[in-house]
Amino acid sequence: MGMLKIKKREIGSGRPLLCVPVMEERTEDVVKEIAYLSESCADMIEWRVDAFLHYDDCNAVRDVLAQAAGLLKDKIFLYTFRSRKQGGLAQVSGQELEDLHDLAAESGCVDLVDLEYFEEKRPYHRIRQLKKQGVHVIASHHDFEQTPDPEVMQMLLEQMQEGGADIVKLAVMPQCEEDVLHLLDVTVRFRRKHPKTPVVTMSMGRLGSISRLCGETFGSCVTFGSHEKPSAPGQYQMERLRGMLDVIHESNG
Repeated sequence: MGMLKIKKREIGSGRPLLCVPVMEERTEDVVKEIAYLSESCADMIEWRVDAFLHYDDCNAVRDVLAQAAGLLKDKIFLYTFRSRKQGGLAQVSGQELEDLHDLAAESGCVDLVDLEYFEEKRPYHRIRQLKKQGVHVIASHHDFEQTPDPEVMQMLLEQMQEGGADIVKLAVMPQCEEDVLHLLDVTVRFRRKHPKTPVVTMSMGRLGSISRLCGETFGSCVTFGSHEKPSAPGQYQMERLRGMLDVIHESNG
């Protein structure tokens, strides 16, 4: 598998990293949750900026980032604004989104920025800009309605990989058991074709919950668990998820 090393953690090798989202609305609650997760079993903390009440206030966002910088320790910090089109909680203009991403890149504490690849007008150009500013980029796509045909899922991953992202991510909603199997098969095939590009995939909801556990076998390098508030349907509570990942990792060893 491909390997990307951030804060001495390898993304794309062995046990999937456990990422826990922060979905709080107010500054003090966001900071409190980041402080808690910095001492937890999480490998990665994701700030979902679209859940923040003041996402449209650059100074408020800067304030959170400044406070987070002293709390993160060895945790990887992922910065995400999930648009309503992609299952998120807020919507901004293209320029406002660019400004938010630039805030993250300039903060000095953000390691990874999530970029909704197919919502960008010039994704390849934007990825290059962000990487020049010193952050790594996850190119993502989310479908909360269905699981596309395997050929379409493969194409989506290929296009994001060709766009120069450090990591590619695809989340889909299954309608039947076969949809889950199709996603896992696409993940394996992508990993074999592009061993140097870490891939994150998940089948959401109750039906797809198995996909959040078996990344070490099928190739997905990050899995998302919840603490206070889940960011997507089907997420396991983080301590339970860590325990299950440990059991699978030990059996693979």
